[in-house]
Amino acid sequence: MRWRSPRPLLLFLSSFFFVLSVIAATDDAGFRICAYNVQRFNTTKAKDYRVRHTLTRIVSRCDITLLQEVMSPEAVRPLLASLNRYDESEYQSVSSKSLGNSPKDMQQYVFIYRADRVNVTGQHQYQKKESFVREPFAVHFQSHKTAIKDFILVPLHTEPRQAVQEIDRLYDVFVEVSEKWNNTNVMFLGDFHASCAYMTRANRKNIRLFSEPGFSWLIGDKVDTTVSDKTSCAYDRIVVHGTPFLKAIQPFSANVYNFAKEFKLTKAKALAISDHLPVEVRLKSSAPLLQATPLLILLSVSAIVQHFLSAL
Repeated sequence: MRWRSPRPLLLFLSSFFFVLSVIAATDDAGFRICAYNVQRFNTTKAKDYRVRHTLTRIVSRCDITLLQEVMSPEAVRPLLASLNRYDESEYQSVSSKSLGNSPKDMQQYVFIYRADRVNVTGQHQYQKKESFVREPFAVHFQSHKTAIKDFILVPLHTEPRQAVQEIDRLYDVFVEVSEKWNNTNVMFLGDFHASCAYMTRANRKNIRLFSEPGFSWLIGDKVDTTVSDKTSCAYDRIVVHGTPFLKAIQPFSANVYNFAKEFKLTKAKALAISDHLPVEVRLKSSAPLLQATPLLILLSVSAIVQHFLSAL
């Protein structure tokens, strides 16, 4: 029997595992933006080790995370400290002022972001208080890691009984911030209460983010963004404006992150953090290799196999 050199086989195996690594990189590629209503996130909650550890695991998945219902500026500090111990990234935050009509229910919008992957280049507090209970706090970001380099994130946590009116008024916010920064790459995100009794299909005719062209709702109406088994409502949403921004988003990447299922938590432990689940979307990476399509990967595997067979 003729002996054959193992080198072609070793070449094939090494090349095959390289392709697998590209597939893995491709699957997790991109820049993740998340939004999470943490339900009355105060210092007591932040000091709870189990809550803080779970939040650290949730937020560390994201390059930018919007936190809502932050009841105290001091609550963010322990979380930031935990994040900066958790991995090699440098996490920073930018926050709105406290917003609301009641002294007992003043809330902040807080963006936590990886400073090694994205920069804050501007911030703007919307001032027309009669339009919102918690006025949007727009932040202009810039990143060299994303296919789209400059974009604006606008959070909103609506007052439930005014949800339709407040979501409609986001169009006015869009006009203001896009003119301010001469940039129409705008993403709205947060707990809109845009489902169930607070916003119905019939209400869409009264909401300009539906009627005006250019706005894409990335979280569907049938998605459940709540923890409880008693509700199934798409309260939390992500909306983007413009074809360039839409093209920069990885297809089918807008999802709910069910951390309770991922971390194998009981409902009670999940509800100790929030009655909401985070929503997320990924922007395409600026690196061409990480945007390799499945077809390209299959062609690469095919070429390696043919090379191996010809070497036998």
